[in-house]
Amino acid sequence: MLYFIQINKAKAIFVYSLKKLVLYMKVKEKENQEVEDQNLKKQNVNNKSKEVVKTGDEKGKEVTEKRNVRKKAKKLSDASERIKKLKKVLFIMLIFLLIIYFALRIAYETGRFTVVLDTSSDMKGALVMYENKNEKLTRRTLKADMLDFMTNISGDWIPENINDEKDGGHNGDNYIAYTFYLENMGDETIHYWYRIYIDDVVKNVDKAIRVAVYLNGEKTVYAKANTKTSGPEKDTVAFKDEENVMLVQRKDFKSKDVDKFTVVIWVEGDDPDCIDDLIGGEMKMHMTITEEHIKQE
Repeated sequence: MLYFIQINKAKAIFVYSLKKLVLYMKVKEKENQEVEDQNLKKQNVNNKSKEVVKTGDEKGKEVTEKRNVRKKAKKLSDASERIKKLKKVLFIMLIFLLIIYFALRIAYETGRFTVVLDTSSDMKGALVMYENKNEKLTRRTLKADMLDFMTNISGDWIPENINDEKDGGHNGDNYIAYTFYLENMGDETIHYWYRIYIDDVVKNVDKAIRVAVYLNGEKTVYAKANTKTSGPEKDTVAFKDEENVMLVQRKDFKSKDVDKFTVVIWVEGDDPDCIDDLIGGEMKMHMTITEEHIKQE
């Protein structure tokens, strides 16, 4: 899956909120300390006054002062209780922010482009998938590296040798590139289907998205149909429909055959639909490989 979004936003929101909470707590603690210092000074003055020989009026004043001290002590106690309650509230808010932060991270982590090998349980499962042709470490799910941010570029800026650059993830400036392999490890010839699903679109960013799929060096670029002409954009094949970039059958995949795929995704700046309204948009998609057995002659 793929999200065109800044993952650092989650970190920035969390750090900013945490700094604000810490600063607020420090201010409140400082105010509380100042109140305590003032009361301590007044109490010291009262204690010194006790050492002086008291007249009847002085004794009356002392009683009044004691009452005032008790009132101030009660106010200080109430203030301390309020500070304690405030700290509890701030702690709860901090926990809440942590939950939001990690939820966002999980959402963004699952937002990477993935390739899933979808083999039904009643099939023999001849297909295997791996991203390194030398190691051949097979996986049911492959995950491309993420980009924190993508802005529009021209497809002409993408290296011409992108298909042969390297195995696995090899993203560049503002584009995602991922290379992997399919191999028929069975004894029979099979067909398989490969499809790229559109899981989610925000702010119609799919209007300017390009998805290039290389199969054994043969390149096909997919794009959403032009909004004005309803026809395909220049040098592209139109998306299959609103839910699928494409759906293609690979026929007669013989035993021990290996297919090489490279998928490249970018926002095409030369697309007429690439306008400022798409800024902040998101698109999520993933690819599936479905095995299909055929009767042997």
